[in-house]
Amino acid sequence: MLKNLFATHAIEANPHVDAGETHGGIEGEATLKRALTARHLIMLGIGAIIGAGIFVITGQAAADHAGPAIVLSFILAGFACALAALCYAEFAAMIPVSGSAYSYSYATLGEYVAWFVGWSLVLEYLFTVATVASGWSGYFNKLLSLVSGWIGHDVSLPAILAAAPFTVVDGHIQATGMLINLPAVAIIAAITGLCYVGITQSAFVNSIIVAIKVVVILLFIAFAAKYVNPEHWHPFIPANEGGSKYGWAGVGRAAAIVFFSYIGFDAVSTAAAEAKNPQRDMPIGIMGSLVVCTVLYIIVAGILTGIADFRLLGTPEPVATALDNYPTLRWLQVIVVIGAVTGLSSVILVMLMGQPRIFYSMARDGLIPAVFGRIHRKFRTPHVGTVVVGVLAAALGGLFNIGVLGEMVAMGTLLAFATVCIGVLVLRYTRPELPRAFRVPVPWLVCPLGALACLALFLQSFVEHWRWMVAWIVIGQIIYFGYGYSHSKLRKHNA
Repeated sequence: MLKNLFATHAIEANPHVDAGETHGGIEGEATLKRALTARHLIMLGIGAIIGAGIFVITGQAAADHAGPAIVLSFILAGFACALAALCYAEFAAMIPVSGSAYSYSYATLGEYVAWFVGWSLVLEYLFTVATVASGWSGYFNKLLSLVSGWIGHDVSLPAILAAAPFTVVDGHIQATGMLINLPAVAIIAAITGLCYVGITQSAFVNSIIVAIKVVVILLFIAFAAKYVNPEHWHPFIPANEGGSKYGWAGVGRAAAIVFFSYIGFDAVSTAAAEAKNPQRDMPIGIMGSLVVCTVLYIIVAGILTGIADFRLLGTPEPVATALDNYPTLRWLQVIVVIGAVTGLSSVILVMLMGQPRIFYSMARDGLIPAVFGRIHRKFRTPHVGTVVVGVLAAALGGLFNIGVLGEMVAMGTLLAFATVCIGVLVLRYTRPELPRAFRVPVPWLVCPLGALACLALFLQSFVEHWRWMVAWIVIGQIIYFGYGYSHSKLRKHNA
């Protein structure tokens, strides 16, 4: 049984490589379409990375944990993410498949580890959609409030239909008295429909949204920077008030929270089977999007805490909140709100594209029911997985607030990233002869350091939310040993 649990795919015979060409899926079935260039992949990465990090998470992490030192938290999280991104780039160029870290783990560390990573990715993508939809709802409600002021008539939603009915305090669920976060459910439903239609249409829409979002952020940087008051940065690291509230402990805790802001580059790797030239384009897409977004995050975090007291930023729409104090920037506030509504939409779009493609890979391996591996004959998308993910994400986004959802995302992501870092090093020793279009520099240092950095950030959130993480892992074990182990196609082939 131990041998079966850690059986690996032969990389040359990986069933997902060249999906859509000579090795793709079952004979006669529709396959994924290779339509994405390096530009598309960079835009997908920026679309996923820039969103909730700038528009939502930054303010909350600053208000509750780091203060102005949120800039340092972004640097710490970005460092860990850069190490993982280098490892992702080597794998994505060498194994251009749609399963991301799941497929990489299957080829290096074995089926059981691959399942664990795949289940962590389900947590990452599914909860990210729900988390970002909750943030989108906050800015959408702010937009409705602004519109109400312009037209002199209240068109905003009642609070009972615009906020989550449940929150989590100290690991326990508490009711808020609200009914449902209706805007969060609505945006997930709309984007699920778009992802159902096709990868090319989704990438095109995403490119337009990303362009709008980047312009809005650059406008914020250009005009808000003039109003920075250095006094807001003193003390840069507020005195610790106990636990992870400020001080260096708060900087570390905030780094684990804002790590959520960086996970978008992982979504780039899930589109590898739909890239025209994955060996060249995947490293460009992953590293390019990460570099652009890291620079923007640091600049925006500095300006945001420089124009407003960081204690005031713990709202669902912190950027708009910071601009409330500047009547001359009211026009910029409107643009920021519109940019956030469109920008967060692109994050939901990319994540809803990524999760069904991980299900697609897992279904092809027999670890989950084959229905998740079906491709729509007309649209050539994993339509069943898209619908299932959309429904589950809408339920989570409609019922829970952004706080606990975001931290669950970070924990699942960090586990997957740490495994990828380990996998690259393992493969360097077990299969040194494999061609690598991109190679991690100094792997004996980068790979272990990347894994340790990710696990250190994981523990920051695990201490508070261990019940939910353990429950998620247990559910995954039940599914694997109840279905996946006995239906594994690799095991049947080896038998």
